[in-house]
Amino acid sequence: MSKKVISLFTLFTFMLLLCSFSSYSDNYKIEGNKKIERKIVYNKKKHNISLSWSAFGSSGNYIITRGGSRLASDFVTVGSTSKLTFIDNKPNTNKYENYYKVTRNSITVIISLEDQMFGDNMYFYDRKYEKAETARKDINSHFGSIGLGGSNGEWTTKRQAYYFKANIEGQTYDSGGSGSASSAEANSIELGFYSHIGGLGKVPSDVKLGSIFTKPHLSGGANATCTFWRSVENVEIMRDFAWTVSQSTSARRMLIESTSKYISDIGDTNFWGSGGFIADTHYTSSRPNWGGQQQWYTRNAIFPSGSGAMGGSYNMVWQGCVNPPKADDANSPIPATPIIREKPFLFLDKDGEYKVFVPAWQKDRVGVSWSAADMGKGEIQDLLTNWYVAKEGDTDLEINNALKAGKNIFFTPGHYSLNAPIQVNRKDAILLGAGIASVTLEPTEKNIWGCIYADDKDGIIIAGLLMDSFNSTTYQIRIGNEGANADHSADPILLTDITCRVGGVQSKNIQIHASMQINSNNVVGDHFWLWRADHGSQKGGDARWLRDRCKNGLIVTGDDVTLYGLFTEHYQEYEVLWLGERGRTFFFQNEPPYDAPNQATWSSQGGRVAGYAAFKVANTVKEHQSIGMGSYAVFTGTDGNVSKKNGFEVPNSPNVKLEKMCTTRFAGPGNIQNVINGIGGSTATGAKRVALYNNGEGTQPFDEEFNLPNRESYPAYIVMEK
Repeated sequence: MSKKVISLFTLFTFMLLLCSFSSYSDNYKIEGNKKIERKIVYNKKKHNISLSWSAFGSSGNYIITRGGSRLASDFVTVGSTSKLTFIDNKPNTNKYENYYKVTRNSITVIISLEDQMFGDNMYFYDRKYEKAETARKDINSHFGSIGLGGSNGEWTTKRQAYYFKANIEGQTYDSGGSGSASSAEANSIELGFYSHIGGLGKVPSDVKLGSIFTKPHLSGGANATCTFWRSVENVEIMRDFAWTVSQSTSARRMLIESTSKYISDIGDTNFWGSGGFIADTHYTSSRPNWGGQQQWYTRNAIFPSGSGAMGGSYNMVWQGCVNPPKADDANSPIPATPIIREKPFLFLDKDGEYKVFVPAWQKDRVGVSWSAADMGKGEIQDLLTNWYVAKEGDTDLEINNALKAGKNIFFTPGHYSLNAPIQVNRKDAILLGAGIASVTLEPTEKNIWGCIYADDKDGIIIAGLLMDSFNSTTYQIRIGNEGANADHSADPILLTDITCRVGGVQSKNIQIHASMQINSNNVVGDHFWLWRADHGSQKGGDARWLRDRCKNGLIVTGDDVTLYGLFTEHYQEYEVLWLGERGRTFFFQNEPPYDAPNQATWSSQGGRVAGYAAFKVANTVKEHQSIGMGSYAVFTGTDGNVSKKNGFEVPNSPNVKLEKMCTTRFAGPGNIQNVINGIGGSTATGAKRVALYNNGEGTQPFDEEFNLPNRESYPAYIVMEK
């Protein structure tokens, strides 16, 4: 989250250039409202490809050329016709290595199987047919042309993913360069808002990139506290990985040969960030440094030998890592990851078909899940057979019908407007988003329940999705019905790379009870950002307090819930409320709401306690353990007299334990008066830390009843479990 007072942004989106693909494979706009319909069919038996299109241009034949990829260096002429169809009887061997340009007069359309399958917000690169610098130039042109390079990009509805096919014969995608990734000489890929880079190989070294830079846009170009919503996975970085980011940024399954920094060197002030998350990654030659980052969560990474500090100010958690920093006030190395399943990912198999790899569950893991020659344990699913590929414009009805038919859902990048929740209603169902795909309650008024409801079933996976709300709802995402009690220990539910956003864009008032509620048992969460927006394109301050309303970021009622990398900010009551038994959280980051107007408005426990704790374990809980907890005071949109009594509140119980807690003040007059249960000291005199609270000497919070969502909020057509 931004730690500065940020000017209001105007909501503004840019259209893609004419030469890029359209939003739908069969609706290609060329000018005005005119559309060109396109279709491509591959005949496996005859090994030919049939093309068809609707009429365009004024006169003459249509000229058909073919290249091995969208940006191939050489397109060759394969035919000419006056008709609206064409058959290529000698296409390239791999069916996906056939991109056709159909040209008439000065108009050209591109037709390919990949575009027809995945839509136009997914861009594929193939080193077999393209020069090394082609992908970099193409991605960077998008960065500049659709608003992703500056503050306007934060609120765009554009979503995009860039997929790289495996290198061949020792080639790489690195066009060469030198210096840090932020320098012009580095020839870096600049990754913008709502963008994803994915390697289509089985292991990261199958796709070799040069350097990647995420460019901040605040305070002279060195403040990364609003560098959100982007991801990269399953690639090797050969030169420099300057991952200058904050919340909702995910780097996974990577091989990093060299890395110089995590904070930009292109500005002259404010070298800071509020990140971040990296997992399942191997650094081979240099130890990274998170200098300038307020906090960071790193899981199952391998570092070169050493144990020295690697930067960071307040809360650095290193879980299941090889050669992590030594433990100190800010650093919390945790020997192993007790239970984890890595995020599924898209790849191209040896048979030339698109597949999804679904990693297996692992316990007490140290280091990465893969090796140089082995993608790791897991299941391979054929995309065409097992999955429904959703594209922007698909409805909740189409998606829910596909789920009912037994398909998993691959969300291509897009902004999905829903009339009803997506209901995940069967065992082992998977929702997998690419390019920070957004499921959104806009513009319809009909959905008053939420974005995603998952029933209490084994093995469900929900990954890589942003839940947005422009209407009032009960939840944004709910896992298991109230009273869910099934035992999923043999096949837990996985939630990974999940963002919930309340406010920031819409102008009307909305009310949401909770961004996320986890009612099921045995749920594993791997990287959440739950965010009631502290800034946006709409007026802030008191107006935001009344317009963008949401009580809780996360409510947990299920037992045996384990969370890794939990970021929760600015909700109006308890930001995390934990009611289930044997819960565990490894890393927590929080800021309170900036905009509470006065203390009377913002008091808890029947008005007896100033403010609401960021992380609240209910007095009824007998067993809980969490480690690496940060809550930072930023009370700026207030009357100047708003504080909160406790950063954290837990019952005084022998089996309830919180470790490595930190509070401090970043901005504003208000303070967090105590770290936990009335002890630890006030942020008025600087950062405060409590190393361990376990059945401690602090004052146990008052008993209270919590206002939870109830079954009356459910739409009638959803059949809930008994």
